[in-house]
Amino acid sequence: MNAFLVIGDAVLMAEREAWLKALSNERRLSDKTVEAYERDTRQFLAFLTGHLAGPPKLSDIKALRPGDLRGFLATRRRDGAGARTLGRGLAGLRSFLRHLERKGLVNAAGAGAIRSPKQPKSLPKPLTDRDALAVVASDAQLSEEPWIATRNEAVLTLLYGCGLRISEALGLTADDVAGTPRALRVTGKGGKTRIVPLIAPALDAVHRYLALCPYAAEGNDLIFRGAKGGVLQPAIIQREMQRLRGALGLPDTATPHALRHSFATHLLAGGGDLRTIQELLGHASLSSTQIYTGVDSARLLDIYDRAHPRA
Repeated sequence: MNAFLVIGDAVLMAEREAWLKALSNERRLSDKTVEAYERDTRQFLAFLTGHLAGPPKLSDIKALRPGDLRGFLATRRRDGAGARTLGRGLAGLRSFLRHLERKGLVNAAGAGAIRSPKQPKSLPKPLTDRDALAVVASDAQLSEEPWIATRNEAVLTLLYGCGLRISEALGLTADDVAGTPRALRVTGKGGKTRIVPLIAPALDAVHRYLALCPYAAEGNDLIFRGAKGGVLQPAIIQREMQRLRGALGLPDTATPHALRHSFATHLLAGGGDLRTIQELLGHASLSSTQIYTGVDSARLLDIYDRAHPRA
């Protein structure tokens, strides 16, 4: 598809500009998402320009049929767009059409009738046992402030040692870790509560952090704090993991969430059963957990390819 600036109906273009500004200013979408939606709608208007033999008008958008949208998606697919790109593009078009519908300018029902392209399931990318242990090692932490270094170690150890999501780890309170608890009661997605065993290395890491943290916590106070005593934001841990990647020579896929993937994958490789791992991760459906069998199979095949003389 030729990428060129479409000059269309003034009302249509003004509404598109207002929609993009609303995405950024009111809905607080990321700059990259807004840029992608701008590009997707620009490509759609370029498609309509060829489809209609002229720049589209607001009346043309009002007259859109599901077949027009399917034609656009088919054209993008022929140009090499994958399912994820097509799905995002359709989401952007739906958002734009709903914006116009709220103003009484079009009916967006046609876009809702289009089924999003089926997304391919990508396998999680866990760390190796050695890399995961290197990440959570106390001597790997890069902060010059001892209490911050132990804080980062404690959070990362909870992600790998207990399979917590980063939001779950940062949501722990003083009551949750008081004394020597053998398990954590964790509230995850959708408000679901589960019990997760608290292994000794994770509890020790948390206690070392609490002993050094300059900000006291008791009762329902969150234990993990930022440098100035405020709530610790996930982005801080994500940035620390980025620094660790560089220091340890790890791939870009080594993220905080990859430690949770590593927890599940290493349990499965060690003989853990899927039902138990499902409970530990807090997955609502076993199908969400079964994806780790693909990771383990891929790992075994990789070992076979590298080690078997007939591979």
